Amino acid sequence: MTAADPAPMSRGDRRRSLVRLGRAYARNRAGVAAACLLLATVGAAVAAPLFVGAADLSAVHAPGAPLRPPSARFPLGTDGYGRSMLAVTVWGARISLAVGLLATVVSVGIGALVGICAGHFRGWTETVLMRVTDWFLVLPTLVLAAALASVLPPGTATVVVAIGVTSWATTARLVRAQTLTVEARPYIERARALGGDHWHVTTRHVLPNVAPLVLAQTTLTVSGAILAESTLAFLGLGDPTAVSWGTTLQLARQVGAVSAGDWWVLLPPGLAIAGVCLAFTVCGRALEAVLNPRLAGRR
Repeated sequence: MTAADPAPMSRGDRRRSLVRLGRAYARNRAGVAAACLLLATVGAAVAAPLFVGAADLSAVHAPGAPLRPPSARFPLGTDGYGRSMLAVTVWGARISLAVGLLATVVSVGIGALVGICAGHFRGWTETVLMRVTDWFLVLPTLVLAAALASVLPPGTATVVVAIGVTSWATTARLVRAQTLTVEARPYIERARALGGDHWHVTTRHVLPNVAPLVLAQTTLTVSGAILAESTLAFLGLGDPTAVSWGTTLQLARQVGAVSAGDWWVLLPPGLAIAGVCLAFTVCGRALEAVLNPRLAGRR
């Protein structure tokens, strides 16, 4: 370790830092409520196979009659196939959350890599990367994702790739700006003077300082990825064999639930999408305020 390197944090220091972060987050009531909603949704999605069987999701051997209003047997009614809307909504959380999280990992990973490289190497590398980033920023993300999903084989992996590779530009811009700020600090110059190479500077100095921004951006990106997945599925560009909130809304449109006034087919998946996206956004804003105390007074 050179003189320019910060002293490594011990396990006790990390534990105390996490405790302080948790206490600061707990003071944000909206963030705590949103986190509880997300935990409940994830818990229901994980536990779905325990009370939702294959017959409950089958379009051929559905347990009820199509488009029946809520009743004692089906608290949220049935969809166009006769499946319980409660079972379909709970099971749909598995696909929608999984696609949203995986697409966010791809998007934030690409954006963080491009942003750090552009902010660190500068010169022609920064010019090329930023021009590509500007190109993705100008194009409508959803239109580009729909075009990509339409030319690739249908499936969940296609939706993840389509959303992930078209929504990273905003993250790249934010990470680049943070990287430029870090690179201007005196200890970066000292590290280079003492022989630190590109890998040392980016991994030991830049990445730890950019990580909080990336973490906050991740929670904010998930909501957009879930909404994009639901939109692509609603347009028929998702996995036709998967049960998600988007495919549930697509089936409601196909059977004419909107014109017929069958609200119970539209309301559960619609509220689930809105609630989860709002919860991720609130969690992201709360986490951003905790990691950057200067923002706390502006909220």
